[in-house]
Amino acid sequence: MNPTLLSQDFGNGDGAAFARILIFLGVAYLAVVIVTIIGWWKSFEKAGQPGWAAIIPVYNLVVMFRLGGLSGWWAASILLAGIPVLGALALFGIFTWAHIRIAERFGHGVGFALGLTFLSPIFWCVLGFGDSQYRPAIPAPAQA
Repeated sequence: MNPTLLSQDFGNGDGAAFARILIFLGVAYLAVVIVTIIGWWKSFEKAGQPGWAAIIPVYNLVVMFRLGGLSGWWAASILLAGIPVLGALALFGIFTWAHIRIAERFGHGVGFALGLTFLSPIFWCVLGFGDSQYRPAIPAPAQA
């Protein structure tokens, strides 16, 4: 054994730097969560749903799926996250599908739906604070 390795002092400040990084990441995460809740709150109210639903875990997903005209039971799809890899992919697909339906009901296209999927806090705030109007039922296209 190398005696210098055993007597080496590891108190050179690496722990403090790691703690600062963790604090920064925690504050950044909290900011993202708060912005998302604000966007959900305003979007839910615009769609005639209770805004406070944005702060209730799982129920906020029930309301989100309802905005897309889907059953609130789709919120149970969050359980797929427990399945490694395939569950995450399935959950990603389900949320993207819901976001497409929500974007259509607010008068936006697939590009906006992808924004809801990948940049949720920003795009939920755009829905909530923007000029978009919620249309609960999308009329079928006229047949020629």
